[in-house]
Amino acid sequence: METTPISGVLGKIDLLPQLQSHIQGKVIASDHPAYEQARKAWNLTVDQHPMAIVKVKNTADIIEVVRFASQQGLGVAVQAGGHGVIRKADNALLIHTNELSEIAVDEAAQTARIGAGLKWGPVLEKTQQHGLAPLLGSSPDVGAVGYTLGGGLGWLARKYGLAVDSVIAFDVVTADGAKIRASAEENSDLFWALRGGGGGFCVVTAMEIRLYPITTVYAGNLLYSASEAREVFQRFREWMTGVPEELTASLVLMNYPPVPALPEMLRGRAVVIVRGCFCGPIEQGQALIQPWRDWKTPLVDDFKVLPFSNVAKISNDPVDPSPSRTTGMWLREFTDAAAETLIRYGSAVEAPLPVMVTEVRHAGGAISRVDKHANAFGERSAAFSLQMIGMTPTADAVSAFNMYTEQVRHDLEPHLTGTVYPNFLEGQEAFDRTQEGFLPESFRRLREIKAKYDPTNMFRFSYNISPAEV
Repeated sequence: METTPISGVLGKIDLLPQLQSHIQGKVIASDHPAYEQARKAWNLTVDQHPMAIVKVKNTADIIEVVRFASQQGLGVAVQAGGHGVIRKADNALLIHTNELSEIAVDEAAQTARIGAGLKWGPVLEKTQQHGLAPLLGSSPDVGAVGYTLGGGLGWLARKYGLAVDSVIAFDVVTADGAKIRASAEENSDLFWALRGGGGGFCVVTAMEIRLYPITTVYAGNLLYSASEAREVFQRFREWMTGVPEELTASLVLMNYPPVPALPEMLRGRAVVIVRGCFCGPIEQGQALIQPWRDWKTPLVDDFKVLPFSNVAKISNDPVDPSPSRTTGMWLREFTDAAAETLIRYGSAVEAPLPVMVTEVRHAGGAISRVDKHANAFGERSAAFSLQMIGMTPTADAVSAFNMYTEQVRHDLEPHLTGTVYPNFLEGQEAFDRTQEGFLPESFRRLREIKAKYDPTNMFRFSYNISPAEV
């Protein structure tokens, strides 16, 4: 079932006051002064035109919105931070969950309950007050629930696993307007699907997660000139063969733009970065980095003891909305040939490229020890993930990025698993490649669960998982 056509929406707009009368939140129609701002996602390339945006206050509001959508044959999309939009919410009801901002930490049990509107930043601040840490990603500015539904590969992943592996339960509203709990004991099929299968089954209103006793890490970046990329790549691959699981690291090719906000030494420069986070004893972390320092003095060395509350400083991901594109794939092996391909396509030494960031992240460890059927998440065996990011302010830039990264995928094919990490895809590519993110048997099961909980495909703006035919 596709998005309701505009001809079918026009007659329903007059009914929006009826919806408003049943909720505490705010219904914002297309003629409202706040509509233009409210319809935007974090990624400014997303140009969506919902029939209305509903800023909900509580779960009761969500139930009313879902029931209204069901009665009127409308689709429902959900947005908190606005990252990772897969399908535009055109002619649909777009729920903003930002005001669902509850957070409660149980220090003794090392758990937290998180409202669906929270980004990781407030969660991290609250949990660190108790000496605990969630399994967030590289940016605290990303929505906690959306990140988790897609998997969640962060700086503690090799030690403690993916974010989905630490979820205890979800509170949700289903397509028939029912408020239920999904856990190992209740609605366990839905619980299995939500851990990696995305947000296309229901509206998540809150989740409960496990926390971990991490307050301080040894983390940072070593920057070298891109002219040294081959040697850095070789050393990194050798280094990865013996590091403990307390270290999650990545290798980055970065093409800095020539902008005044950057330090002069980095403006317009291509560099290769060794990046990592060690969550074990500080002395051991220092010893792990020392061979790099003994080898060659980097352009920048900011590896240091870091409060985990400042984990954002490792990647320094942008927090302001921007027009961008991202793609990703899993590496079956990180060979000389794969490294050569990545350096060739990812380093703008002689000319500008459509790609600004190429990052290879070390996986394995605790990620690989979880049974592949434990939840819907699809790839446990790959040793490395690859993500490529480009700034795409125009349609031509989007097209150039898509063509360029597809050529990278083609040339890397002998070294790829053939699977994808859904959180590293977005837009049409995430929709088209959905099936590549899951084991075949898991994808069949996801479609069956979709048919049970959302048979009309109301929540069709996440991954392309259509209800199985019954």
